[in-house]
Amino acid sequence: MEELLELKNLLIGGNIPEALLLVEEMTEMSKDDKLNKITSFGIILLLHLIKQQAEKRTTRSWEVSIRNAVRHIQRTNKRRKASGYYLTQTELQETLEEAYQSALDQAALEAFEGRYEAEDIATMIDSPTIINQSIALILDNPV
Repeated sequence: MEELLELKNLLIGGNIPEALLLVEEMTEMSKDDKLNKITSFGIILLLHLIKQQAEKRTTRSWEVSIRNAVRHIQRTNKRRKASGYYLTQTELQETLEEAYQSALDQAALEAFEGRYEAEDIATMIDSPTIINQSIALILDNPV
């Protein structure tokens, strides 16, 4: 809110260059917020896909978590007024790749009742397949 008031004052004062810089800064802040949300839901999505592949089974709870995470990522990534998306497919993939280790660490706590370390779980799964599956779920099921 503080930034909006500052922007208003800059515009009223006729300081267009400073106002434009502030708009760019606010745009970056908004994108960072979107990226953080997508990363958080990406961890949840990856976590359950990792558990499915490692344990070679699924549960209704995991399926619901996967669907919810996909919906939240799609909704967060979609630009409302200006059509399009905040993250491109490449940026989305990079974001999921960055979130992967956190999801793997969490999966080690949950899969097989926590009996394995993240490194052990990693040997049971194929990370590129999981990342690609995540991307496919996000892109094939638009909100």
